Amino acid sequence: MSEAHEQAERTPEITIEDFEKVDIRVGRILSAEPLEGARKPAYKLRIDFGPEIGVRQSSAQLTTLYRAEELVGRLVMGVVNFPPRRIAGFRSEVLTLGVANPDGAVILLAPDRDAPLGARLF
Repeated sequence: MSEAHEQAERTPEITIEDFEKVDIRVGRILSAEPLEGARKPAYKLRIDFGPEIGVRQSSAQLTTLYRAEELVGRLVMGVVNFPPRRIAGFRSEVLTLGVANPDGAVILLAPDRDAPLGARLF
């Protein structure tokens, strides 16, 4: 692949000030259950982001690689300052972060060690 082709596929550059507007925090999943009525299989998550932010809910398409019961207690990273979205009648308040594997299944992003709930990514 040529260098010009690689640059064309990249996202435009942003400033550090742009990045600092995105509030990404550490949370712990308190509960996970199937989100009935979703177009793509997903879970309803309740995530504790610590005393400053509190418990928020999120819809996350994690059903391919994770069973609901194994999600409880896991640390995750989430964007906490996007406006809420309605997904299958469910109010999703947080974007739980992940990356796709080669098959398109979502792999959760999480700290590799225990971290305080609500700690901000920088």
